[in-house]
Amino acid sequence: MSIENRMICFDTQLHIEAYFLQGIVQDFPNHFHEEYVIGFLESGLRQLRCNNREYLVQAGDLLVFNPRDTHACTQVSEVPLDWRCLNIRPEVMSQMAGEITGREYLPYFQPNVLLQSEHTAVLCELHDRIAQGDASFRKEELFFFLMEQLIHTYAEPSISPEEQAFDGAIEAVCAYLEEHYAETIALNELAAIANRSKYHLLRTFTRQKGISPYRYLETVRIGKAKKLLEEGTSPAEAAFRTGFSDQSHFTNFFKTLIGLTPRQYGNIFLKGSIKDEGN
Repeated sequence: MSIENRMICFDTQLHIEAYFLQGIVQDFPNHFHEEYVIGFLESGLRQLRCNNREYLVQAGDLLVFNPRDTHACTQVSEVPLDWRCLNIRPEVMSQMAGEITGREYLPYFQPNVLLQSEHTAVLCELHDRIAQGDASFRKEELFFFLMEQLIHTYAEPSISPEEQAFDGAIEAVCAYLEEHYAETIALNELAAIANRSKYHLLRTFTRQKGISPYRYLETVRIGKAKKLLEEGTSPAEAAFRTGFSDQSHFTNFFKTLIGLTPRQYGNIFLKGSIKDEGN
């Protein structure tokens, strides 16, 4: 049996998170992140579903997720997953785009999977320097070089609401979930907001968003919980304030989506980085 190693650190200079998951065999269910995620597989073979498209990804493939890109992945081979990534908050990405292009905006990256990308070498070195606490400007230089290549080659400006062909009823449901995430929400309420039957709402929402309404709600709750944990809130309090019925469910779902327990995640902002330390 492989030994799992889960590490994350927050770089206070670049204001980004660096994840390193090693020896992982768990599947990750459909979810999304509020941040940009740029990462690559060092080993393993995974079936990835992103924005309703299927990919078979392996070592050397670079993955780029925009905020709210729904994605899930499952283990394919017996080789465990080794995964490195950077989580980049939208405000940091916007500032980076401004530095590179002269205009602050939120780039939209396509495609999500870059097979056997030459950019993994730069990302690997950058990731190493963040993990080692490197204070030299080489780290920032690498970050600029990487983002320059990705933005110029694979990014378009964020799609404005006027340009999107979206269903206003579904957007109203999303807005309601994001505002009332800490409350007990019934499917009847959401159906009434959308003015549709419960079944029609579930089908339409899942087809348009690539994720079910309840999974959307839980993912929003996890995003809110991350911010509380970053501020020093205890896992128990974070679970309560984000609408989870009990701390056990919160801990299990948090680890399923993020790859770390809530306590491990919160510890990075107290200690700078963590290794697998239990719950």
